[in-house]
Amino acid sequence: MNSQTVRFLAALGMIAMMAVVLPQAKGDDTPKGKGPNPEMKADQAVFHYLLENHKEIRRTVKLLDNGVETLTESDQPEVAGKIQEHVAAMHKRVKEGRGLRFWDDLFVAVFKNHARITMTVENTKTGVRVKETSDDAFTVKLIQAHADAVSKFVEFGFAEAHKNHPVSADSDKPKLTFPVILNVGGVVPLPKAAEQPRKGVKVVFDITADAKPGDVNKGLERVARLLNLYGSAGLKASDVKVVVVFHGEATKTVLSDSAYKAKFGTDKNPNLAVIGDLQKAGVEVFVCGQALAYKGIKESEVEKDITVALAALTVVVNRQTDGYAPVPVP
Repeated sequence: MNSQTVRFLAALGMIAMMAVVLPQAKGDDTPKGKGPNPEMKADQAVFHYLLENHKEIRRTVKLLDNGVETLTESDQPEVAGKIQEHVAAMHKRVKEGRGLRFWDDLFVAVFKNHARITMTVENTKTGVRVKETSDDAFTVKLIQAHADAVSKFVEFGFAEAHKNHPVSADSDKPKLTFPVILNVGGVVPLPKAAEQPRKGVKVVFDITADAKPGDVNKGLERVARLLNLYGSAGLKASDVKVVVVFHGEATKTVLSDSAYKAKFGTDKNPNLAVIGDLQKAGVEVFVCGQALAYKGIKESEVEKDITVALAALTVVVNRQTDGYAPVPVP
């Protein structure tokens, strides 16, 4: 397989970047021995464009009881236009039952269940809103798993598009909800369980956990899970006060995108989006100044919205004095 073919297959991963699911492929649009037809070439060109400009695209996913609602947009007019063009082409394929990316396990599973899926598409000023639902429980799980995969296409572009996405064999796995922090720290609502969240609780997360380059730190997942537990119990994020401090091996979690890329070679720091969502929910975020010094990290390399504290130790001790319960995340 030559490099051009590999790149083409990777581009097909963008097939559902905005339209959350596609139907069962009734056959390849490429006639045997003749190459792509004009419609396929046009679609392919848009796929390439969106993958190459994935950094200009933003996407949010709202999990529903029976599916998902996604919003995919760009502040760049040309990119926004291509998003809408792509979705229009994919909507046509849905109606005609002509899918793509049939080498990906997850997409194949979705294609097989396309008749159980209801899709609505609405253009916005800067992109597209798509709603995908189903009355079939297993298909709902496929829709939601697919939405997560598509979000990774938007985040990582070609790097993610060439990957296969296996289908979980555990179809009875409980469905997680994300009422406060989307896509991170999902919880299972248990309204009759003991020890429900209380208003007025104060918590300081002491995070030293390491994480592989490109992975979200598990400490952030723990914080998001606490807020989602509050949301699942009908409470608000403001009903709990949360402080986070990073030090030790977790110090690199706070690097700016440019500093993170220089150190690890990734497109961006995957932790910053989660940190931003937590801050919007009222979480205070600190990094240990002593850890920065020990690890040779300049304050200028820290993401601008994250506060440098004298030490993690002082944060934890001060907040405990103020009545915060410490939660270590080693």
